Amino acid sequence: MGNTAVRIIIARNTALRNTAVQNTAVRNTAAALAAAAALLAAGCSGGSSGSADPGPASSTAAPEGRPSHTISPIALGPADWPTYNRDNARRGVAPGLQKPGPLAVAWHAPLDGAVYGQPLVLGKLIVAATESDTVYGLDAATGHVLWHTSLGRPQPLSGLSCGDIDPLGITSTMAYDSASGSLFALAEVDGGHHYLAALDPSDGTLLWKTAVEPPRGYPSATQQRGALTVAFGRVYVPFGGLYGDCGFYNGSVVSVPVSGTGAQQSYAVPTQREAGIWTPGGLAVSGNTLYASAGNGAAAGGAYDGSDSVIALSPDLKRTDYFAPTSWATDNAADLDLGAMSPALVGDDVLIVGKSGTAYALRGGHLGGIGGEFGQKRECPAFGSASVSGTTAYVSCPEEIRAMSVTATGITDVWRTPIKNASSATVGGGAVWDVDYSDGILYELSQTDGHVSAQVSVGPATRFTNPTLSGDRAYIGTAAGVTAVSGV
Repeated sequence: MGNTAVRIIIARNTALRNTAVQNTAVRNTAAALAAAAALLAAGCSGGSSGSADPGPASSTAAPEGRPSHTISPIALGPADWPTYNRDNARRGVAPGLQKPGPLAVAWHAPLDGAVYGQPLVLGKLIVAATESDTVYGLDAATGHVLWHTSLGRPQPLSGLSCGDIDPLGITSTMAYDSASGSLFALAEVDGGHHYLAALDPSDGTLLWKTAVEPPRGYPSATQQRGALTVAFGRVYVPFGGLYGDCGFYNGSVVSVPVSGTGAQQSYAVPTQREAGIWTPGGLAVSGNTLYASAGNGAAAGGAYDGSDSVIALSPDLKRTDYFAPTSWATDNAADLDLGAMSPALVGDDVLIVGKSGTAYALRGGHLGGIGGEFGQKRECPAFGSASVSGTTAYVSCPEEIRAMSVTATGITDVWRTPIKNASSATVGGGAVWDVDYSDGILYELSQTDGHVSAQVSVGPATRFTNPTLSGDRAYIGTAAGVTAVSGV
């Protein structure tokens, strides 16, 4: 069988190979799909992720496994949290929260793996996904498991050349689309491949799934960590590399229609290798523009290669603008790139910091290219995502939280508070909420001056975790499941 045919078949059927969908609503359909996958794998297998990689997937893969099912979309209210940091601008602010009361753990929900993505709130339902490739629906009041759906067998670390998550399953934050009623999750499965799945959040029924791979690079060298975004009738999926930057990968974004049918669209950073779009916040949306931050490229000198940048993309994933620091070449050589932090939208402006510790303020309508910032200030190396309230961004550094104000005159510090192993902050009830992910402590900080008002143990969490705020509770993804804290 020719290589082209092998790639197309793998792209359309890799989500089936070595997986068995185990949701009760689609058990019979799953058995038939698994049998078909076994026949395909026997005749046209591309090998394990530790051997030759079949390369990029087709951009027109059709959805598989669509059962007949009627959805009743969940109407969203002000207390819901349907996407990473609540809205597509990634502000991370919960409206209407009262002044916090005494903090206490309301419940722990032990699940079948670590939760790296931010839990979502849809009415009285909490949805979370694990590195075991399982999506869960939990009762918000009690943490009781209402349903769970397996999306396959995750990729073991032993089958990859590098990385730091074992196994590697669903790492990014899911997204809910109130128009179609679909909950979207991106799973990595054994063999190093990725597929996008749409589920009915009311009962976990699998609606459809389709292979989604980066337009350049090897799927097995690619990790999908950035949050999914639903906008413009499409689901946007950012791709980066594994921890250690092994193998051939290229930072990119792929979009799929929310229906699962129709052509996929993509953008790849125009560099030879690397420049991952990996930060957990994924893309930030303002008007008709999607903003992404890219890591360092493999080249340290020569002509600018599009890496170490903030990128503006149109809905059809054409680059419309970009920013890079004048120090991009030396930053690339030292792995001090901007791509460790998601772009923070502050009014019409954009704040970016990244690993170098230099904060840049950019004009949202004109990022300015190389050296195009209107404000610059030495701060601290920043990771994950920032939350934004008014003109203030709350930025997480490895051992502290900093509040920075972005105005027409540039960047000024508001306050800073030491937090060991700080993750990413969210805001609500006059407080800033952040987790010491190593020691497993949720901190409540004054939004005004940053002093620690209260704290509670939630259990060891994953790096970059950030609290979901709804009603009087915070929901935190941990290394063992989800923890709910009352008194928020």
